[in-house]
Formats: sequence, structure tokens, C-alpha cells
Amino acid sequence: RNVDDEYELQRMLVDTLDQVERNYVQGISRRELVEAAIDGILRKLDPYSSYIAPDDLDRFRGSLESEFGGIGIQITMDRGGRLVVLSPLVGTPAHRAGILSGDQIVEIDGRATKGIDLDEATTRLKGKTGSTVVLTVLHPGRTKPEKISVTREQIHVETVLGDHRDSSDAWDFMIDPAKGIGYVRVTAFSRGTADELRRVIKSLQARNLTGLILDLRFNAGGLLGSAIEVSDLFIEKGRIVSTSGRNVSERAWDAHAENTFTGFPMVVLVNRFSASASEIVAACLQDHRRAVVMGERTWGKGSVQNVIPLEHGHSALKLTTASYHRPSGKNIHRFPGAADADDWGVKPDEGYEVRLSTADLALLLISLRERDVLQPHGTASGKPDDASSGDPTAGKVDPAASAPRAADLSQKPLQINDRALRMAVEYLNSELVKAN
Repeated sequence: RNVDDEYELQRMLVDTLDQVERNYVQGISRRELVEAAIDGILRKLDPYSSYIAPDDLDRFRGSLESEFGGIGIQITMDRGGRLVVLSPLVGTPAHRAGILSGDQIVEIDGRATKGIDLDEATTRLKGKTGSTVVLTVLHPGRTKPEKISVTREQIHVETVLGDHRDSSDAWDFMIDPAKGIGYVRVTAFSRGTADELRRVIKSLQARNLTGLILDLRFNAGGLLGSAIEVSDLFIEKGRIVSTSGRNVSERAWDAHAENTFTGFPMVVLVNRFSASASEIVAACLQDHRRAVVMGERTWGKGSVQNVIPLEHGHSALKLTTASYHRPSGKNIHRFPGAADADDWGVKPDEGYEVRLSTADLALLLISLRERDVLQPHGTASGKPDDASSGDPTAGKVDPAASAPRAADLSQKPLQINDRALRMAVEYLNSELVKAN
């Protein structure tokens, strides 16, 4: 490359920044201009490369770790614009302090919440571990608010969820205890996901696990290392995934025989929003014939992002540096212009595709989210009304809920006919019959 040409290009960028900073009709800082330039450069690349500003860095790290300093509640806005507790997280300071689903948060540290948005509310609630926040809450059915003092702790967000909660508010991972069919929903791949999942599988084996459903629907991914660890839980040998890039060495990861869970059939549920790490796991288990994949074709994100520190660690660059390939060697990434006939994503096994309309997909997402809500004792448990009928997937569709609802915690959790889950249970039942 011509060094003089490179110098002229760099000088053109610097001159542009200088002209804008000095002469633009409105004042603008050099930092704003540089960050805008970085954003413009990365926008030329792909949707997954991005600049992480100093103000956003802690939030980004927290999303990867699934840990943060706070009190342990999920919040939302109701139709009236009021700040409402969607659900406390089990075992967190908020849960122990008696904060309930449906509580309206009137004040945070004496400052009214009226008119604030969710980002500002989240910022006020989070803080240094060991510090205290005072909430003024109005419990459902009460007329007088109550002040509750809560000490912040390091909050670990669950990424391994079950089908429903038991009487102690813990997840029950058996969807059909009589037949020993387990159900685990992984919502993200963080550093602790594989360890959580390992503990759950061991607990299910203690309850005579005979078949397992691994639900990766709406799981947008997470850490590559976590996806490798999860895959390694279920296969004894062979390739898990490999990566290659223009300026990085080709790498490959293989399974280890020790501590592998075998001896039971598996189903992996995916849909069009299962991406990245979810696709690594689904593709690995499918290629090794360890699990049958059911649902919809996945998103098709087969690229690896490396987080590169900038400004001595005060900001960062999330840059696509490699792509990954499934054990069969086939491509996962859906490149621009890719056709349906091309190799990308993870397709359901033949005969196990379950296509959903946009409305049905919205109903499914609402149902899964509402299942996560920790119901105050004495109200709806979130378990289907006919759960005792012996059909763990039976349910009813709420015709009024064709789109995501605003928070209305007076309603019973939405129940739907989950066709993919029903198919998974039926398949595992048929495998049990064959085994006997």
C-alpha cells in the first residue's frame, strides 16, 4: 500500500473533524465528532460490530456476565405510565424485602418516579454493592404507600429456567414427572450458564430423567465459550465448533468424554430469533445426532465479535473478527443476499418444522415472559389450569392478546397451545415407548 495515500486519507478525516468543530452552525464537541466517525466506520461493516461508549460500558459488561449491583427486580411501565414491578428475582434483596409483582414504585430515594423512563429508573435502582435504596411502593389493593429500604447486592440473573415454579418459588424443571421428561429453557449464554445447566441436569437425573427438552427459542446468544461448554455437556467426542478469520488463527473445539450427560433422548427447540451461541449448540447436537431440532429455521448469525479495549479500558470496540462453522463444516452465517436455499442457520430436522405466524410468535413470547413472573402467593401460579390433566402442553389462547400487552398483572398468565413444545413431548414419549 502507498504510505503517502494512507497519510492523505487520514489527514482528510482530521481536516473534516477540524472544519466541523470550528465552523458548523452549532457547537459540537470533538468527542461527539470522533464517536460519530467511529460509528460511521463500523456501520460500513456489519450489524454486529459497534462502539461501546464509556457511559455504556458497565451495562455491556453486565449483559455478558448476567450480573450487576442492584436489588433484583424486573420493572415495566403500565398503561398509565406508572413504574411497576413486573417480577422480583427469587432470592434477591427485593424478594426478601417483600416486594411483589404488581407493586407500583412511587418514589426512589424520595424522588418521584412519575414521568421517568425505564432507563432512568434502572439507573436509580442500580448502584454500588452494599449501598441502600429506599423505595416507596404501593402494593396492589392498598391505598397507602409503604417505604421499603433495600440493600443492594451483586445480582445474578438466571439464564436457566424451568417450565413452572414450585410452592417455594423455585423452578421445577420436570414438565412430566410421571414419565421423567425434563424441560430447560436457556435464555442467554453467560459465564455461569453451563454450571447452572449442569446442576439442573443432575437434579433431574435424581428424579429419574428419561428425556430432555432444551428450549433455545428467543435466545439471541451470548458468549462463545459458554456455548462450547453447554454443547460439551451432551456429546462425548468430536468437533463442537470451529472459527476462522482474516487476521486470526483458525481454531477448533472438541468435546471431552468426562462429565457428559448421555443415556436419554433430547429435543432442542429453536425459532427464527435463536441466534449466535444458540445456533452453535443446536447445530452441534444436531450434527452429532444427539438431539432432534424442532421449530423454525434459526436467525443465521455465525460471526464472532472480539471486544477490544479503547482509551485504556474506558470504552471498547466490539468488532467482528471471525466466523464459525458447525461440526459438519457447513456455514451458519446468513450473509447479505443469502437465499433460502443457501446453507445458513440451523434448520429443524425433517418432519419437525413448526412455522408460526407473527401473531402466534407474539403470543408465544408473551406466554414465556409471563411464565417468568413471580406471582404473589395466593394468586395465579402461572401453571396451566389443566396441568393436572396429564397433558403438560395443554392450554388456551387468549384471543385479545395478539400483540404484546402492557403490564397488567391482575390477569392470569397467558396460556397458549405451544405446538413445538407439544411435538417435543410427543416425540420423547414415542422414544420412551421404543426403549421399552
